[in-house]
Amino acid sequence: MNYQNLILTKEDGIGIVTIKPHKSVNLLNIEVFIELNKMFIDIESDPDIRVVILTGTGNAFVAGVDITDMKDNNPVSIERFIKIAREAGDRIYHLSKPVIAAINGYAFGGGNELALACDLRIASENARFGQQEINFGIIPGGGAIQRLNRMVGMTRAKEIVYTGEVFDANQALETGLINKMVPPDKLMDEARALAHKLLSKSSVALAYAKKAFNTGADMSLSAAMDIDESYFARCFASEDQKEGMEAFLEHRKAEFKNR
Repeated sequence: MNYQNLILTKEDGIGIVTIKPHKSVNLLNIEVFIELNKMFIDIESDPDIRVVILTGTGNAFVAGVDITDMKDNNPVSIERFIKIAREAGDRIYHLSKPVIAAINGYAFGGGNELALACDLRIASENARFGQQEINFGIIPGGGAIQRLNRMVGMTRAKEIVYTGEVFDANQALETGLINKMVPPDKLMDEARALAHKLLSKSSVALAYAKKAFNTGADMSLSAAMDIDESYFARCFASEDQKEGMEAFLEHRKAEFKNR
């Protein structure tokens, strides 16, 4: 596929997906969502990529959905749009490989929803967040309500959605929305450092851990712990489990083969 809105670069096991500017700042439209879905399908089957970094350009991670494209929709056409948008977010969320959001600036509306679909989030000090849909007479439809509810708790999630207010990276860190806040010029270095830390682990174990987290999030505690038990047992069918435990007993660094 010839991508018009995305750039994929590969660096020693890391795939960096950059959303290119649309108009003056990064804005989402249906073409961007289609490309994101297709790119992450390709990344899933790409053996050269074991960890993904998703980022934007300029002063925006993604500044939201292009309202010009959205405003004249009817319930039927907008449902088609939001299904495609949700599919892109779900594709990121369910990718078997860890995805790190490197949030370089504005993450509004659908942009924040993309960040929420990632496993880990690092933001620059000048990043800004918000679900501003309520200010346009609508609600978030691409996952923010349910993911925020599970991530930061219902009380804070309702405040974010009901008020539509913009909040800064420090508030996002205090809320638990991001893992780390760094100076703007250190953002990609920090994202790469985290990616390399994950590359040192077993890709098999990381994939099972991600499946356990994501699957268990929608279950009762008891059912979710059954999922943990199942994936824990599956680890013992891997070469990496043998290598990891033998390395520990031999007082050396494990050399995982990711199988």
